[in-house]
Amino acid sequence: MNQNQTTNDSTFKALITREGEDGTYVSTVEQRTIGSLPEGEVLIKVKFTGLNYKDALSASGNKGITRKFPHTPGVDAGGIVVESADAGFKSGDEVIVTGYDLGMNTSGGFAEYIRVPARWVVKRPQGISLKESMIIGTSGFTAASAIFEFIHHGIEPESGKILITGASGAVGSMAVAMLAANNYQVVASTGKQQAAELLLSLGATEIVDREAVDDTTGKPLLPGRWVAALDTVGGNTLSTAIRGTAERGIVTNCGMIASNKLDVSVFPFILRAVRLVGIASAETPMKRRLEIWDLISRKLLFPKLNDLARTVTLEQVPAELEQMLKGEQMGKVIVEMGD
Repeated sequence: MNQNQTTNDSTFKALITREGEDGTYVSTVEQRTIGSLPEGEVLIKVKFTGLNYKDALSASGNKGITRKFPHTPGVDAGGIVVESADAGFKSGDEVIVTGYDLGMNTSGGFAEYIRVPARWVVKRPQGISLKESMIIGTSGFTAASAIFEFIHHGIEPESGKILITGASGAVGSMAVAMLAANNYQVVASTGKQQAAELLLSLGATEIVDREAVDDTTGKPLLPGRWVAALDTVGGNTLSTAIRGTAERGIVTNCGMIASNKLDVSVFPFILRAVRLVGIASAETPMKRRLEIWDLISRKLLFPKLNDLARTVTLEQVPAELEQMLKGEQMGKVIVEMGD
């Protein structure tokens, strides 16, 4: 289909997840029409998207992510504007959509076309290609959101070490590379021994086992080993990160793989003035979103960005999502839509 000649009856390829009679969910590539897309001011021809864990949950029928099926997952999309009812965008603009409701309850990026509200759309920053923007995607944007908080809290490379938990994951590995590219000392915590080589190649200065940041002594304060931390794990790991943060340090959290509970005294906050900041990147206000993408384009790109990703077709996505759910996937998977 010519992207400049779309009608409501025009068809395109999309991955569609359907619920079977036996309660299982199956995702297949099908044809759908432009007219079946949700309302929105901006119609976008998708060129690239990236796989995220939320996509795997959506495709498996997780009702906490997606309430109604059939559905097209894909929380990220990078592409070219076809039509816009908003004066801020015109046909031919290269744009990025990450977060908000894309791919959750709004038809997502695993399709050749999306239609979304203009308030979700970001013009591609200078210095980043559409493909690179999708390698960064939600995971890189989340990592950059935490680094944004570090910088505004006054954390500089000479301030001390920064802890990254769950460092082999998508957010963690991005954070390691982004911080190392700016000469920060990064302590990368991971439970995957095979990830150590990758994390060192991304610039980590120290690798520690996850047990090293899972203190069970019950002590309200631990020696201050780092001035900042990005925790993707939650539970006692987050508690350990807080208790081990030095005076006037900052801890950010964006995950709860281990637990959604937090058991910590007020001592780190009232004796060391430690700051705890939650990172909720999906609903980041547009003003802050643009500031973070600007930070990424100016300071947080790193030489091995493209080495982190491999490219697949839309037809290969269901198998890749299965691998992701099994925890057997390393690196970033990018979907190239073709012409």
